Amino acid sequence: MQPTNNTNQFIKFLKDDKFIEWKLCPTDELQTYWDEFLRQNPEEEAHFRLAEIHFSRIKLSSWQLSSEKKRKATERLIKSLHTHRKRRNLNHMVYIAAAFAALLIITILYMQRNSTPSMIHPGTPSDYIVGNELESQDILFMTGNGTTSFQEDVDIEIKQGEKAEIKGSSQGEKVILMAEHTMNKLVVPYGKRSRLTLPDGTQVWLNSGSILEFPSSFTGDTRRVSLSGEMYIEVVHNTEKAFVVETSGFAVQVFGTSFNVSSYRGNHPSVVLVEGSVGLTSATTRKELILVPNEQAILSDEGFFDKKTVNTELFTSWKDGYLTFNDTPVSEALKQIERYYNLLFNFGENVALDGLTCTGKIILSDNLDNVMTALSLISSTGYKKEDKTIYIYKNDD
Repeated sequence: MQPTNNTNQFIKFLKDDKFIEWKLCPTDELQTYWDEFLRQNPEEEAHFRLAEIHFSRIKLSSWQLSSEKKRKATERLIKSLHTHRKRRNLNHMVYIAAAFAALLIITILYMQRNSTPSMIHPGTPSDYIVGNELESQDILFMTGNGTTSFQEDVDIEIKQGEKAEIKGSSQGEKVILMAEHTMNKLVVPYGKRSRLTLPDGTQVWLNSGSILEFPSSFTGDTRRVSLSGEMYIEVVHNTEKAFVVETSGFAVQVFGTSFNVSSYRGNHPSVVLVEGSVGLTSATTRKELILVPNEQAILSDEGFFDKKTVNTELFTSWKDGYLTFNDTPVSEALKQIERYYNLLFNFGENVALDGLTCTGKIILSDNLDNVMTALSLISSTGYKKEDKTIYIYKNDD
């Protein structure tokens, strides 16, 4: 593993097979590996320790599952880990600990290297959902001076409205000069993510399939941006200059707070508030709704907001490198995975997965097979991958 320039660098450890194996099932060999890694890369220790903290939070998370669901989930895990247990000769307590850690974290990435993929073949077209990997697209950063493309995830920081500093894992740092008093656009396609620091210091995490429009500098009495897709944002506090996020269905006004906005086409737009307070104004009704922390507002087709109390982690964990599910329909989980990994699932009128849910957490590994294996562990599903085609089917075992 090589150091990167990305902010939130701890995420790369959460995606690392050896790190996860070491946390779930430590050995002297793995301990030596990581001791040596930190000795050779002292600049990585802060990120490494932060990854340990995040991993612990994931591991210690609990879910209010019924006894029956816990029993079935545990049976699936034990069956899946059986081969790995024999090959690694784990003792009973370590094995059980690993199984229950997997139930909570759902990231047994090392199992992928030692398990035989399922050879079950889906039957008729009504029995499975087909997904395909799509052609990778570049991130586009459009300014008044032109368009720059990036093949990998990037961090962008706007400096005094005059330049943008770009950081990527392999390309190092790059500076782009910006035209003054112009609108800029950051286009993040499916399969990519980006982090942006706006001129006032506000931090934005853009999820896959998102577009954010913003000015080179904030002038006047408001700080205004426009979003299509999904972002998590931490707004710098300024009582004299409100921050406004505009979407196609509503506007969000804040002075300083943290929240998640989702406005993907074809889905009901929503806002989840983590800290502070926000005011939402529907573009249709012009009525305002105030949210407090741990509340979600969903916009209906008629332009009215439905407000409820939620676990914010379910909606914000993607920015920290993992997805969180709690009795989530498998079809909805697949939609999130679809966007994150640039896939296309043909749901159509297929009812094969109707009624199936999943509960647990999936670390967003760079290896898609690991993610699909994790999904199968937390739901009554199986999967088979042939070249760039994925089959998801109900598993009655």
